Amino acid sequence: MAELCFDSYGNPFILFKDQDKQKRLTGNDAIKSHIIAARTVANIVRTSLGPRGLDKILVSPDGEVTVTNDGATILKQMDVDHEIGKLMVQLSQSQDDEIGDGTTGVVVLAGALLEQADALIDRGIHPIRIADGFELAAQCAVQQLEAIAQPYPIKLDNLEPLIKVAMTTLGSKIVNKCHRQMAEIAVNAVLAVADLEKRDVNFELIKIETKVGGKLEDTTLVKGVVIDKTMSHSQMPKTLKDVKLAILTCPFEPPKPKTKHKLNVTSADDYRELRKYEQDKFQEMVKQVKDAGATLAICQWGFDDEANHLLLQQELPAVRWVGGPEIELIAIATGGRIVPRFEELTAEKLGFAGLVREMSFGTTKDKMLVIEECKNSKAVTILIRGGNQMLIAEAKRSIHDALCIVRSLIKDSRIVYGGGAAEISCSLAVAKEADQLSSLEQYAFRGFAEALESIPLALAENSGLAPIETLSELKSRHISEKCSSLGVDCMLTGNSDMKHHNVIESLNSKKQQILLATQLVKMILKIDDVRTSSEEF
Repeated sequence: MAELCFDSYGNPFILFKDQDKQKRLTGNDAIKSHIIAARTVANIVRTSLGPRGLDKILVSPDGEVTVTNDGATILKQMDVDHEIGKLMVQLSQSQDDEIGDGTTGVVVLAGALLEQADALIDRGIHPIRIADGFELAAQCAVQQLEAIAQPYPIKLDNLEPLIKVAMTTLGSKIVNKCHRQMAEIAVNAVLAVADLEKRDVNFELIKIETKVGGKLEDTTLVKGVVIDKTMSHSQMPKTLKDVKLAILTCPFEPPKPKTKHKLNVTSADDYRELRKYEQDKFQEMVKQVKDAGATLAICQWGFDDEANHLLLQQELPAVRWVGGPEIELIAIATGGRIVPRFEELTAEKLGFAGLVREMSFGTTKDKMLVIEECKNSKAVTILIRGGNQMLIAEAKRSIHDALCIVRSLIKDSRIVYGGGAAEISCSLAVAKEADQLSSLEQYAFRGFAEALESIPLALAENSGLAPIETLSELKSRHISEKCSSLGVDCMLTGNSDMKHHNVIESLNSKKQQILLATQLVKMILKIDDVRTSSEEF
């Protein structure tokens, strides 16, 4: 902490406080400190890469347990204090926000780049020259990706290509035992809300609901809306057909004056008069809903037992305490309008659904409300089942990744092959380009090429293979066979051709990984001054 002071002649000088408790690193020492912190974070998630990667168990301060191998989730829930470590967390989150998949790979690649930078700094190369060389090498790698990318036609009458890509995304997740079914659900959900002409997907129309119980195989796609609510009264009908919905954000209760004044009831007659006023208001509200032609009332707020009993008497089924996002999705799906006041409710503002039913689960009392055959069939809900909350939460994250990668393919349908095949091809291209350079950047190019090899090395290591031998053989075959689809045989089938295994990744995802990792590394290499307290350092 610094303070501006003046001497007896009026000359200003800066007084630094607590200098004995401060530690300052500058130059290469600061950069090496950053590299150590970033590599430590990268090494944590390295073992989670690939279909044979291991899961991590994370326990929050309040005792909540999370089991996952999703890189973004692991890093987000880790308690990272170091500033550079936090940058790695943000890197993973950026990949998750932009693409939705590849969150582990981007961190592993960034860690490998920093490891190569560390070795180059020891050889006396200036960090800025290294950063600039990495940036040029990244452009070379992206050009190679563009060269080996293949078009992947998206047709509504042939969903198999999209399903294969979604299965690749889900292959490393906990749901891989039924990942064909999950991939089909993800593809059908995205295509239900996609605009193929504009190449756009509105994720707000896809809702993911979870319910503990059953098996993962019981996960279903509902062409409509599922809400975790039931009819407000147990004697209301459980199934309704050709339903006209009144979507209300006003409660079934008498209006209360928004003033600080109080109403004092001093006699029995006054109480009876107030009671009659409330009953008349209840009946008036129900009559307004019935007169509009509604056969089901969806209410954002609650209502008391008297209003609930009156709704049952008037044969008007109702659902209460429906959340704001669910209200909006129901309005979009059914084509209805959200009504804030009973006086504004008209027949034109009602939504329509062909079927509204309560869904029960096993021997429990849990029930959910399903609104199907809606006017706007684009809104869909994925209902995930599973044996416990941890399994369901991981399945939800997995399906989200699959949804994101299918959306990415709709925006740009070009693909590359996974299993480290794209990284090996890019590594060979960057190394070849390094041989053509006469400037100092050739060392950064070779370091970048070696960093790209960290992905297939990690895949081989996590699969129980000999990493160096596996990588050497693949590089040799890439050169001799001129085949860019050869990757690490993680499942030990004896065939390294990822085209044969349908291990397919989005070109956008792979490009984003390389570019984001390079940008972060360049930023870290340019930070050469850090001041911290000795206790925290």
